[in-house]
Amino acid sequence: MLIKFDSDAGSFTMNGDVAVQLLRAMGHSGTVPSALLAKDIPAALSRLRAAVGAGELEKARDDEEDLVDVPVSLRLRAFPLVELLARAVERNAEITWMRQA
Repeated sequence: MLIKFDSDAGSFTMNGDVAVQLLRAMGHSGTVPSALLAKDIPAALSRLRAAVGAGELEKARDDEEDLVDVPVSLRLRAFPLVELLARAVERNAEITWMRQA
């Protein structure tokens, strides 16, 4: 299942399992479809950043072979949603999400 996030601030699609995990990290129930009002987005963004450690820098690896077995971190998976939420705050825009076939 894929989840499409849509807003006047932009849109993107991500894996449904990850999307629901990130929605819950924002303090939302994880219900799909659903939405966030513009006034609720700053708090959701703050909770999401705290949950995924958005302020921490990841260590760079010199050897590409080491990257083969390294799973993609939740922080990296959350990046598009964090960016969309930040743009929505700037534009005072709502965000909706729904299942996409």
